[in-house]
Amino acid sequence: MRTAPGGPELPAPAGESVPSATPGASRAPERPGGPPAFRAPEPRAPEPRAPAPRFEPLRDAVRAEWTKVWTLPGTRPLLGALVLLTVALGAVAAATVSYHPGTDAAKVSLTGVQLGEAVAAVLGAAMIAGEHSTGMLGSTFAAMPRRGTVLAAKAAVLAAMVLPAALLSVGGSLLAGRLLLPAAARPALSATDGSVLRAGFGSALCLVLVALLALGTAAAVRDPGTSIGAVLALLYLFPITAALVADPHWQRHLQQIGPSSAGLAVQTTVPAVLHTQPIGPWAGLGVLACWAGAALLAGTAVLRARDA
Repeated sequence: MRTAPGGPELPAPAGESVPSATPGASRAPERPGGPPAFRAPEPRAPEPRAPAPRFEPLRDAVRAEWTKVWTLPGTRPLLGALVLLTVALGAVAAATVSYHPGTDAAKVSLTGVQLGEAVAAVLGAAMIAGEHSTGMLGSTFAAMPRRGTVLAAKAAVLAAMVLPAALLSVGGSLLAGRLLLPAAARPALSATDGSVLRAGFGSALCLVLVALLALGTAAAVRDPGTSIGAVLALLYLFPITAALVADPHWQRHLQQIGPSSAGLAVQTTVPAVLHTQPIGPWAGLGVLACWAGAALLAGTAVLRARDA
């Protein structure tokens, strides 16, 4: 159809097309006995968005947790206590031990690691138990719904935070032992001795793994006091029970499966003791790592199954 100037609409000549009234619309064939029908323009499919990098959510969660942990009032005091108490107890042990040729100088100097484990447990539990008690964990999950990713980010931040403090604690303890032990013990604390390096680095890993064990336990238990008490019981109940048990067979098994007693086997440097202790240095550290891994898996399962 077309419109004459000042007159009614006139039919379009045969073969002439009429422009569509709607941009992008197509004209359908004329219907018999009625005006032509117009088809609505077909909507364009949205362009596919590039997928996010696989580890981007974890990286963002790690950044958020790193910022958050330094705003907690207890983070810096606990890290300072970890260093000071570990070095102080090691220095006291080195100054008071009755040294003889068979004494393990490195193990004596690293005595403070047993106390440092308690501080590391408190630090690990504080990473998530405080958010449970204040209800802030719900806000964290609202910003990052993947709860396993949140716990993995907390574990990464905790390990990155505890490891430097643990290495400083161990280095200070070995230095104090070298200064306070008799001169005959100093060659046994040489910084180039492979067994001493293994004892020092392994002790630092023990502190990190204990902190991760506490993090996983606190994620599962939720209550700060209960989670810290449970971890301390795991650390110290096995050695106490092994000392009270009269059966040597059960003593050996308890020392093999206890997280603290097995993990601290890495401190032994005297060859004669290495062959007689219940578990080897790296195997004992592996037992502690299994405890920490099991706690983190349990914490992840509980976080996914329950509300924050």
